[in-house]
Amino acid sequence: MTPAGDGAKGRRDTMRHAIMRWWPAVFLWAVAVGGGLAPVEAAAAEAAVVDRIVAVVNEDIVTLYDIDMLLRPMAQDIQRQNLPPERERQTLARLREEILDNLINTKLTEQEVKRYKIAVTDEEIESHIRQVKQRRGLTDENLKAGLAQEGLTLEEYRKEVKLQIQRSKLVNREVRSKVVITQADIKDYYEKNKSKYGGGKQYYLWNLFVKLPPRPAPADRQAAKALLQEALAEVNRGRSFEEQVRLTADGAKGIQGSELGLFRLEELTPQLRDAVQGMRPGEVSAVVESDFGYQVVYVQQINDTAGKPMAQVEAEIQEILFRERVDSRFAAWLADLRKNSHIKIMGAP
Repeated sequence: MTPAGDGAKGRRDTMRHAIMRWWPAVFLWAVAVGGGLAPVEAAAAEAAVVDRIVAVVNEDIVTLYDIDMLLRPMAQDIQRQNLPPERERQTLARLREEILDNLINTKLTEQEVKRYKIAVTDEEIESHIRQVKQRRGLTDENLKAGLAQEGLTLEEYRKEVKLQIQRSKLVNREVRSKVVITQADIKDYYEKNKSKYGGGKQYYLWNLFVKLPPRPAPADRQAAKALLQEALAEVNRGRSFEEQVRLTADGAKGIQGSELGLFRLEELTPQLRDAVQGMRPGEVSAVVESDFGYQVVYVQQINDTAGKPMAQVEAEIQEILFRERVDSRFAAWLADLRKNSHIKIMGAP
């Protein structure tokens, strides 16, 4: 069992990676530069955290310190949102529970890695780092600078990469190797998703919108509609819809706009679908009530797309089905692992 009184740096090094969410991205094992936790604060602040054992996971433990170190940057982000006190308290409590759950999963998978003696070579680690640098266009200097911002040395980063590769191999062994996608599976998916792969129209959309508060008063609704009517009046006087969107993108006057992009009708909400179908390129819809407020939609262009035969999308469908089944099997495997392990929660985190 790991001693509860280990030093701060030792625990920080071993637990930093643990906040990775398990669901549903079991493929996303790469350690991303600049995407991890914020730099930890001064050692004096760390020492001020009251520590206690929060959970026992077979022969390992999770401490309050481990949770607080991972929660700290998230808590700072939440505090900057100026939420009502009760909502902030509930949000932090939920995050603590999620972090504890992830730490337990991490401990269990690390124990499985040790049980199966899953090894990683230096070449595998270096190959992974080369791929990260290539994908992100990083030089060695860029990589070291990004790691320094995260409070990591290159050697510490290599250790984290090793852990990620070990987990990936564990998932390959226990989950991915047991997933089989048949031709019948692919055909069934294709037949059930004809609207996705069949031909049809795609609408390139822009919009102007006004958000409303929860349970808006009649005066709020009238004001929102008035803002949209005023913007549409500018469009009717000759200003292009695209220019009107650019002028209101910051929302400073209570109205905002955006370039939505290409959509099939079935991808739109029922309200927008009713508004857009039948429109021609260059037309603007009437004011539409949405879940968040009111908006108007501009159809910039309409594209007629040809249908795709199954042979053309077979690889895409196979990947979709494979991911879905791996996610499902991984969840079941981890649930079974937890069921057959000794896990004891020592009070609220």
